[in-house]
Amino acid sequence: MGKVVSPDELMRLRRDWKREGRKVVCASGGFDLLHPGHIRLLEQARSLGDILVVAVESDASIRSRAASAAGVARPITPAAERAEILAALAAVDYVAEFADVSPRGLLAHLQPDIFVAGASAGDAAARQEDEALGAAGCQVVRLALEPGYSTALLIERIQQLPA
Repeated sequence: MGKVVSPDELMRLRRDWKREGRKVVCASGGFDLLHPGHIRLLEQARSLGDILVVAVESDASIRSRAASAAGVARPITPAAERAEILAALAAVDYVAEFADVSPRGLLAHLQPDIFVAGASAGDAAARQEDEALGAAGCQVVRLALEPGYSTALLIERIQQLPA
């Protein structure tokens, strides 16, 4: 079972991992309403290294960027609960919350060997992020998203349930 840690604790752990020559993989996201697409992405990410760190987006960050899906304010699940759920997954070693819209600040300090994210075909912001991380010495791996799975789709399904 993984562990929820502060960004400061994560940096202390990273120094040890570097010294031990362990390959660190980091995946980030909101992970609001966890679904099979999230699980599969994290399992694939875990297979790329020795340690999987999940950077979970703060509530304020999600609120600042996420348009409400079908009139539902996001996030639905608070960050502390999302972190606890993620840490319980077999593939996940550590979870830390980040406050910015982008995980770039956390990643600059963590300096993972590999950063994993869901593929965003044609997403200019994702390409810029990838270039910045690559320039900082981090390999970026974009994994294909699982078709049919998203938090927005889950919200729609819930709204369609009979009362």
